[in-house]
Amino acid sequence: MSTPDVDVVIVGGGHNGLTCAGYLARKGLKVTVLEARSKIGGAAVTEEFHPGFRNSVYSYSVSLLHPQVIADLQLEQHGLEIMERPAGTLSLLDNDHLLMTRDGEQARREIARFSRRDADRIDAFDAEIAEVAIALRALATQAPPNVGGGWGDLVGLLKAGNVMRKLDGRHQAVLAELMTRSLGDYLDMWFEGEALKGVLGLEGVIGNFAEPYQAGTAYVLLHHAFGEVKGRAGAWGIARGGMGAITEAMASFARSRGATIETECPVNRIVVEKGRAVGVETADGRTITARHVAASVHPQVLLQRLLDVELLDEADQRRIQGYRSHSATFRMNVALSELPQFTSMAGRGEEHFKGAIEVSPSLQYIQNAYFDARNDGWSKRPVISMQVPSTQDDSLAPAGGHVASLFCQHFQRHLPDGRSWDEVRDEVADQIIGTIDQYAPNFRASVVGRQIKTPLDIERDLNMVGGDIFHGALHLDQFYSLRPIPGYAAYKMPVEGVYLCGSGAHPGGGVSGLPGRNAAQAILKAR
Repeated sequence: MSTPDVDVVIVGGGHNGLTCAGYLARKGLKVTVLEARSKIGGAAVTEEFHPGFRNSVYSYSVSLLHPQVIADLQLEQHGLEIMERPAGTLSLLDNDHLLMTRDGEQARREIARFSRRDADRIDAFDAEIAEVAIALRALATQAPPNVGGGWGDLVGLLKAGNVMRKLDGRHQAVLAELMTRSLGDYLDMWFEGEALKGVLGLEGVIGNFAEPYQAGTAYVLLHHAFGEVKGRAGAWGIARGGMGAITEAMASFARSRGATIETECPVNRIVVEKGRAVGVETADGRTITARHVAASVHPQVLLQRLLDVELLDEADQRRIQGYRSHSATFRMNVALSELPQFTSMAGRGEEHFKGAIEVSPSLQYIQNAYFDARNDGWSKRPVISMQVPSTQDDSLAPAGGHVASLFCQHFQRHLPDGRSWDEVRDEVADQIIGTIDQYAPNFRASVVGRQIKTPLDIERDLNMVGGDIFHGALHLDQFYSLRPIPGYAAYKMPVEGVYLCGSGAHPGGGVSGLPGRNAAQAILKAR
């Protein structure tokens, strides 16, 4: 092959593609990123959705973004400011609430209103989850060993074993439980109060179309405990200016190191010659040659569309065809003329708006939402996680106004009876607003504008198959060495020179940057 145009061409300008570009460019490689949409950022973007009101469109909270990625790509020097949410969690209940602030003593007193035993156990529960999460963070920054691989994979397996051996026997047992048990069973083992189990249970169904007593759902609770904000483990925050500020900073760093980023440039296919990728063909007819191709796209998009699926053997074709990617998510932004006035919080000030506000009052509520969605397409009383970032970031709304993010579960990828999400999107949005109105009677009247993203919208906008925000279910058979399919967990794909650097690779979804970072390390190692 003649001298290629670039060292690496990256398909997809989401946060993982930009992370991969930044790591490669800082090592002196010539990198081009090709993004199909008119803007970079993928799911981490900020838009004005109503005159004067801006917000993060899809992803909306910061926690999983790895501190090493922040430091290596100099994101703060390139304009990123992350603000920790100072409040805790407000769980809305019928004629009541469960308010757990960052003050541990206050949280225990509040939990004790429902169960003294639960209040005595909550610190031990948090410590147990944190201990296991800290150990697993080390695995999140390493390429998993491939099933049936060679010596390199055996060494990787030994390294993973060393990480696990740092856990004592008790915590190894906890890890085994979290990896295999249902979230409902795990929480029932610890607690008796329905309100506490409901708000903790929400973590297990975020972006996960599953009921809380489905085996393996406890792991998603652990996945969300990986994160930190400014050194505070398990904390959550917001990016000033919305999630788009993260990807803008990533792009700024990559460009500063010589990377080229093109928008409105869809890729039709990866060009393969003699079993090796040699570049990509764009929708406008260009061929960009490269030594390596990295794809920050859904695994099924890569292996079934950008590559000829016949390049896979029959077993791998079956595996990628059966890869489970199913949305549970309906996303909304609303522009508000005033803050919601929650009946149970009358006279309590506004500090709780600087944290998470949840409608997930019990595990039974979550279970009902799931079965509603299975039978009818969407939950009649949805699980809702609300955030009001304008209470910390006044750049998002005009004076006196606010924006609220609504992240809602459970919503089927495909509706029954052949109905389309385009037909019912406003009906479902009205129902979500009505659900919140039951807790804050001024809410519906305060909504002056809204942005709706159904599962179909998410799939069409971002090429996330099924609208799955994780690029595939985070279940045991699609996790670690099995992600996305056995034999190809270490970012290198079945075609030589092709790498997966999106959330369909280890360690999975969320705005962490780790799939992009880890894939870049694999490319650098292969040079």
